[in-house]
Amino acid sequence: MRAGLGIGALSKRTGVHIETIRYYERIGLIPPPPRTAGRHRVYDEAMARRLAFIARMRALGFTLDEVRTFLALVDGGRYSCAQVRDLTLAHRETVRRKIADLQALEAALGDMAAACHGDAVPDCPIIDRLGHLV
Repeated sequence: MRAGLGIGALSKRTGVHIETIRYYERIGLIPPPPRTAGRHRVYDEAMARRLAFIARMRALGFTLDEVRTFLALVDGGRYSCAQVRDLTLAHRETVRRKIADLQALEAALGDMAAACHGDAVPDCPIIDRLGHLV
């Protein structure tokens, strides 16, 4: 019996798909794990925590580059709470811009829908407005 987690168990534990785990390994977000004689990946608790950290950051909308920056700070052991806060606040501004863009999009869609009376005629103001955007 081998010690550690196989990739399937790691996937179930962290909620990260197997192919995503392999992808993170290929792009260097997680180091290649040791393998058994049968070439099966074996992950330890530290790797499970790292993957859970990455998954949480991705769920919060951080890009892979932002995740890489955080991991470089942590891996180097040379980070301050101020650095982490600054990166987090910068990401929050990005999220706020996206929210504003989505609110503008919602308003535009509402305006277009309000211009349509739902008649059973081939002329549709929504199609007309969409056509003017192209």
